[in-house]
Amino acid sequence: MSAYAFDDLAEPEVRAVLAECLDVERFVEQVLAGRPYGDADRVRAAASAAASSLDDAELERALDRHPRIGERAQAARHDAAHSAREQSGVDRDDADLAARLLAGNRAYEERFGRVFLIRAAGRSGPEILAELERRLGNDDVTERAETLEQLRQIALLRLEPHLG
Repeated sequence: MSAYAFDDLAEPEVRAVLAECLDVERFVEQVLAGRPYGDADRVRAAASAAASSLDDAELERALDRHPRIGERAQAARHDAAHSAREQSGVDRDDADLAARLLAGNRAYEERFGRVFLIRAAGRSGPEILAELERRLGNDDVTERAETLEQLRQIALLRLEPHLG
């Protein structure tokens, strides 16, 4: 599908695609309102801008759609197909890695009060664990900014197949 096809999709279909990328109403509305874009780069730029700043409620809603790293997604709650594909670099049979990710996830949630999020696509389990451990040293402001950047990257990654 080209960006032109993206422009030509019926509004309910575009809403569904965008919510799958980042389930935040303002994001969906902002990107939808920019149509027609005419080319994929303009769609990417609009989606990137719309995903770059989320208020606390939007951040919480967006994170609710993501499972913990290393855990299986719950189809009813998470974007299970995306999550499984994006976390494919995490070897679920590596017991040591699984235990370290579990401990890291718990520490992160205690420290920051939300699930650890990273664009897992293209990263191995050890790389993800290293980032989790590094980010545990962030202050709250820095970590919130990193979380927003990861959500933005995930949204753009999920949008790409719809741009042709």
